[in-house]
Amino acid sequence: MEWSIEKIKLDLKYTWKISRNSSAFKENFIISCKTATGIGKGEIAPNIRYQETPENILSHFNAIVNELNQLSFTDQEVNRYIAKQAIPNALKFGLQSAFTQAYCIHHKQSIHSYLNIDKPTQVGSCYTLPIMEMNELEPFFNQHQLHRFKQIKIKVNDASGIDLVKEVLGLGAPSIMIDANEAWKDVEELIRFTEVIQKLPVLFIEQPMPSDFTEAYKHLKKHSKLPIMADESVLSEPNFDEIEQQFHGVNMKLMKAGSYQNGIRILQEAKRRNMICMIGCMVETTLGIKAAWDLCSLADYVDLDGCLIVANEPFHAVYEKDGYFFEKE
Repeated sequence: MEWSIEKIKLDLKYTWKISRNSSAFKENFIISCKTATGIGKGEIAPNIRYQETPENILSHFNAIVNELNQLSFTDQEVNRYIAKQAIPNALKFGLQSAFTQAYCIHHKQSIHSYLNIDKPTQVGSCYTLPIMEMNELEPFFNQHQLHRFKQIKIKVNDASGIDLVKEVLGLGAPSIMIDANEAWKDVEELIRFTEVIQKLPVLFIEQPMPSDFTEAYKHLKKHSKLPIMADESVLSEPNFDEIEQQFHGVNMKLMKAGSYQNGIRILQEAKRRNMICMIGCMVETTLGIKAAWDLCSLADYVDLDGCLIVANEPFHAVYEKDGYFFEKE
């Protein structure tokens, strides 16, 4: 195998603003795993929330690339090597997905048969709105033709939530997902918020408080009028005995899980405990989105719109039509 890495700058169609930060572009990486029979590619989408930066991604890759090049071309050896490295999870997934693609090319098999999962049929995704002023919502909604999506996810903070939900519903959104990105600090205020909006078509609230508010989450789950979904609380090794006490469901992202197999394990364990399963993404090209798309037969909800805000998307591995994602034809 011959491994390499390339940094790519993703220009965004608009400023991506959440409760923690905002950005007009993203810097991701493409990993290539070249063999005699083909080239597998994987994407890395670093997230500063988990102390992942372009600089430490490159540093970690350069520290192990020589060892990677010397590994035998077997899934057991490569996957075991990647799993035991003390490197960012996004880098782990970039490496593992590039290898998996190369391995499947070599053995002439599909990713679904290799992973022993069903190929998804219809993959309907939500569309996520960045935080914006109330008077910007209607022109944004119309400009991006968001009526085609069956679910709209809104980023809120503890002050703007109720008015924002009502405004987006008034624009014609059939149902709403709320993603607070850990913005709330007062659990009783949050419970009152769920009481106010429980009669509206809101599906759930995703990670409303910081991930270390474990006792507050346990209290919230007992009293919330809406399902509570875990995102930032679910990394590569979630303690499901704890997660189950705090949340009704999980949002699994491969960039946090670190491998296809671990992402599948997280979803299957959540399902075993009768929890809601969602597959999400970072801001990624369609290369990374296709990797998540491949697992969507395991999900109740899907949030794969991260490629739709990229202005210079280079791969076109999936495409979106009427709110659904399809493989490249």
